[in-house]
Amino acid sequence: MGMSYANAKVETTAIANPLGVIEEIAIANAWSFEREAEDEIAFLVSGNWVSYQISFTWMSEIEVLHLACSFDLRPPEPRRAAVQELITSINEQLWLGHFDIWAKPGLVLFRHSIPLAGGMTVSPRQCEVILGSALDSCERYYPAFQYVAWAGKSVSDAMGSVMLETAGEA
Repeated sequence: MGMSYANAKVETTAIANPLGVIEEIAIANAWSFEREAEDEIAFLVSGNWVSYQISFTWMSEIEVLHLACSFDLRPPEPRRAAVQELITSINEQLWLGHFDIWAKPGLVLFRHSIPLAGGMTVSPRQCEVILGSALDSCERYYPAFQYVAWAGKSVSDAMGSVMLETAGEA
């Protein structure tokens, strides 16, 4: 006889704010950061194409550490449907995290979360992995977003341009 999940009574203990780990990573990388609130830390990371605004948010009520990585790309309204189609194609390729577009400002961003339910703690390595995944994904696909949003390229052309793997050195 199974027990209904909704009826299960599970005791949890609140965990310490995991943003201290993120702050240590920012300090170790000499990234200046802002802590405007107790549950959020934000910093900029320079990439090959653009600077990325990184924001980690600790959502204590659901015990989740959330990463958002945005970059300056607000596609014009006539190209937003194509950008959304591109996001769908890119997300099919990703193992960690996903791209999203916020409808109101039209801002493209990469998102990922680490659930820490039941008093779990986060390790610096876990944070480094999701941060690295976000930056790698943004660096890899930024040109595709540019091609679709500003050059009017098709999604398949844009994806083809970023899916080419180079071998060796020139």
